[in-house]
This record gives sequence, C-alpha cells and structure tokens, in this order.
Amino acid sequence: MRLVLLGAPGSGKGTQAARLKDHLRVPHISTGDLLRAEVAAGTPLGLEAKAIMARGDLVSDEILLGMLEDRFSRDDTASGFILDGYPRNLAQAAALDALLVKLGTPFDAAVQLEVDNEQIIARLAGRAQAEGRADDSPESVRHRLNVYDQQTAPVIAFYRDHDQLTVVDGVGSLDAVFDRIVKAIGREQAAA
Repeated sequence: MRLVLLGAPGSGKGTQAARLKDHLRVPHISTGDLLRAEVAAGTPLGLEAKAIMARGDLVSDEILLGMLEDRFSRDDTASGFILDGYPRNLAQAAALDALLVKLGTPFDAAVQLEVDNEQIIARLAGRAQAEGRADDSPESVRHRLNVYDQQTAPVIAFYRDHDQLTVVDGVGSLDAVFDRIVKAIGREQAAA
C-alpha cells in the first residue's frame, strides 16, 4: 500500500501515519525527517541541502525529489510506504507522480484528513499549553492554515481529478479516525 497523507497542520497526519505504519507494515516517510537524516548522514544531497539551509533558503523541490527517489529505492519500501509532508504544492504533486511512474510504483491513494480549522486551532492551543510551543499560538496557527489552504488546494484538486483522493473525517478519537482511514484505504485496495 502506497499512501500520501494530506491534511492541515494539526489534523493528525503524524499520529495516524505512525499507527498506519504499524498496521500496514510499511515505512512512514516524512520529508522533514528525511531531510534531517540526509544532512546528518552527510550524503551528497544532504550536504547540498545543508549549504542551502545555512544560507536561510528553502531546499528545492529537485533536492527533495532526489532524496525521495533514493528513499523509495530501499528494500523496506517494496511493499509500500506512507508519505507525510509531501507534496505541498501542485508542482511537487506532478513531480511525485512522474517519479513513481518512472519507478513503476504508482501510489494507491491520497488520504486527506479533514478537520475544521477552528477545531485545529483548539487542538494546537492545547498542544501549545502542554508543550510550551510558541508556534502553536492561535495567530500562528491561523497563518499556517491560510498558507496550507492556498498551497494545498491545488494538490487536493490534482488527486481528485486523477481519482486518487480519499477524504476521511479527522474528527473524533484516535481510534475512530484510524478505523475510518483503514476502512477507506481497504476500499481503495479492493478497487485496485
């Protein structure tokens, strides 16, 4: 099972990806974690990314895609993967699609966790209090949600237009949301 998890910050992607990883027995690939690992390992792409980040610039889509191509070539992805944090824009969605076609491993579904923005703000306010995170203030969260909505709306449309989008209600207990995802991807798997 090859999945792309989509959802606004605070929608529960990371939490559900960790559970799905165990359930599906496939790796959870977070582009942020992948980038940090490549930099720490001193790989050629990691060194290039480190130099870019040291200048205060964003790592290019080309470098991220190169890291993903390398990651997808590892044996543990033969049975699939859960991709979290990528794609974030339409260019990345198209590039990922082309990469997976090139590798002969098209993904099964893009799963969008749908959570109302006000519920996300409340969730993250609780996290900010519990963990002392300034980036989870209501003002900061509203800004991040606006950026997410602007950048990701075309990605959602891209997957919808390609009949690859599955929307799951992300509100409720962790178990309830997990069960909805498993049921939704079970239908995707049966249709494939």
